[in-house]
This record gives sequence, C-alpha cells and structure tokens, in this order.
Amino acid sequence: MDIKQYMKEVGQRARKASRAMAKADTAAKNQALLFIASAIRREADALRAANQLDLEAARANGLAPALLDRLTLSDKAIATMAEGLEQIVALPDPIGEISNMKYRPTGIQVGQMRVPLGVIGIIYEARPNVTVDAAGLCIKSGNATILRGGSEAIHCNQALAKLVNEGLAAAGLPADAVQIVETTDRAAVGELITMPQYVDVIVPRGGKGLIERLMRESTVPMIKHLDGICHVYIDDKADLKKALDICFNAKCHRYGTCNTMETLLVARSVAAAVLPELAKLYATKEVELRGDDEARAILQGYPHLAAATEEDWSTEYLAAILSVKIVGDMDEAIDHINTYSSQHTDAIVTEDYSRAMRFLREVDSASVMINASTRFADGFEYGLGAEIGISNDKLHARGPVGLDGLTSLKYVVFGHGEVRA
Repeated sequence: MDIKQYMKEVGQRARKASRAMAKADTAAKNQALLFIASAIRREADALRAANQLDLEAARANGLAPALLDRLTLSDKAIATMAEGLEQIVALPDPIGEISNMKYRPTGIQVGQMRVPLGVIGIIYEARPNVTVDAAGLCIKSGNATILRGGSEAIHCNQALAKLVNEGLAAAGLPADAVQIVETTDRAAVGELITMPQYVDVIVPRGGKGLIERLMRESTVPMIKHLDGICHVYIDDKADLKKALDICFNAKCHRYGTCNTMETLLVARSVAAAVLPELAKLYATKEVELRGDDEARAILQGYPHLAAATEEDWSTEYLAAILSVKIVGDMDEAIDHINTYSSQHTDAIVTEDYSRAMRFLREVDSASVMINASTRFADGFEYGLGAEIGISNDKLHARGPVGLDGLTSLKYVVFGHGEVRA
C-alpha cells in the first residue's frame, strides 16, 4: 500500500464530507446517532467477539495490564457507548447558534456564530470506546473525522466503524464523515499529522510517548494533554470519612486512566490519623506507597512501602503505585501541585470554605475539585455526553472536550447598506 497516496485520498474524502456535515440539520445528525446506538446494542455479541480477538493478540504480545483494561469491551462499556450517543442526542446542537450580538455606532450589528472545526483527526491507542465517543461528538458538532486507532484494537474498531457508517447512511449523511484508517502502519500517523490542507485539528488519545512524538512532528494544531499527574490534598480541616472514600476511589477505581490520583498530599497535623486508615484500604489492592521520610515513618509496617525519589513527584504511574508526601499546610500543597502537576485534575478534601475557594483559584489545572474524586474528570461525568479527550492547554479548549470544544466562533455582521466612512 502506498501510505502517502492512501492518506491523501482519506483526507480528500473527509474534506468533502465535512462540507456536507457543516450544513446537515440537527434532526439528521440526531437520527444518525440513534441508529448507531441501536446498532451497537443489536451487535453486542459481534463486538465482544471482535474484542476477544484483540485481547488474545494483546496478551500474546505482552500488553501491560492497565492497557488490557483499556482495551476490554465489557457489557457495561458497550451499554455506556450506546448511552453516551443518546446523551449527545439530548444535548442542544451548538452549530449555527448566534451570540454576543451588539449594535455598533455605524449601524451594523456584530455577533458570533458557532461553526464546526471541519476535519478532526483522532489518534488513539487501546481504547475501542473512543471510536464511538469521537464519532458521536464529531457527528453532532457537524465535523468530519479521521480515526486512527491502535493496532491492538483493530478488529473491534473496524466492527464499530461499520456500525457508525451504517448509521450515517441510514440518516442520509455521507459515510465518509467518519473514516477509520485501515492500516496499522505507523507511517499513516505521520501523514495524518502533516496534512493541514485536509485536517484542521488533531486530537491524540494515548501514552506520553505518542503525544511527545506528535508535538514534535505535527503541522496541524492539537487538542491534547501530555499526561495526568493528578493530586489529592487532605487538609487538616478534612472530614476523615470523605478523605478515605475519595482517596481510595481516586487511586483504585481504575489505574490506567489520566484522571487517576498519582500523588497524595496530607497535612502534617492529620497525617498520623488518616494515613494508617488509608493504608488498610490500599493494602487490599496491594498498592505500593512511595512516601517521603515523614510518610514512611507513619506507615512503618505497611507491606508495600518504598522511598519516594524526586522523580516520583513527576511520574504518571498508571499502575498500583502512589506517591505520598506530608505537607505543612495548604500553601505548601498548592506550591507542590503547581510545581509537579500536569495541570490535568487536582482535588482538595476540606470542610473549610475559604480554603476550598482559595484552592479553586490558585491551583492552575484544567479541573479543580473540592471533596470529590479526581475520577470524575471525564466528559461523560461532566454531562458533555462523551468526550473527545482532555486538554490541559489554555487556548480554545481546556479540560474535558465535548461538543463546544469541537467548534469555533466566526464573526457575523448584519448591515442595512452601511458603508465605511
């Protein structure tokens, strides 16, 4: 296969489809999403069978447990995909919405209209659910998309893409509005990220190595985050029960996600009370605790205890490992977070309103939480229907990226024959 020529043709078809999608009405887009949701439920057995092929190959290739978890398409995951599409149907269509209308002294009226970005290239690894989440959001926001999934999920992705294309066609929309790159050759990624004439935005969903490569090589703008080094700070005014529940869930609910807690910060005055209780919970999951000197002194006797190094504070483990640091107060916690955080998601557990509000203002992350698990930093949980990804950049989109993040604003001017003096 001539990869360069193949990707050029994919890009040309996507560009053509994007023009049709930009003018598609809300009813047709919603109809396509409902057809796809129905097809996913109907073909659940076929999807599980395709996923099983991917899992067998992944195990044979020694894929890490956290990535196997991401790759697995459980009954719940299939139901969530279909439900996510139905949530997107229920969301208002942002396309064509006109806002900020103002009359100018010249007589003209100036406003802004929400429009699609155009063609979105999405590059992701072992996550078959992204195929549907991404397709759904791109369809509703009037964009065309080119999906390049990881080789680990090729069978499942192809099965899902077939259902997406079926739904688009049934609603009278171009099947090329959602295309899956059919080769696992990595050269296809190199072409996709250097085709600004056909692709308007790249959204990478994958490991740090993938995203670092894209940041170096891409000539197309990206919506991205490099990694998820998320913190929870237990304040000395924290409710102990909340602290235990939140810190156990934030670490152990799932290890392989970007919103999993990687560093726990504990106020010195409550550390002796809270850490031993937390350790009992972490021991049930055999979580390795890498503590500073103070934390290790309190956790003596914990069976999976190690010394934290400087490198640990800036490591995304994606595994049953947690860094633990004792801090004097919230100022020290905020200073640590703003130094080592990847600006993804950080949380405080406290009953002190003033401190909570300071934490919200002063922690420079895309999502900042009070008394809630970092695992909530997710488009589905935020009511966005689904998410295309999470951005910790500060331009255009920040945090979980839903429908609005896949659109742009253009100025529209209403005149009555005015000319400039």
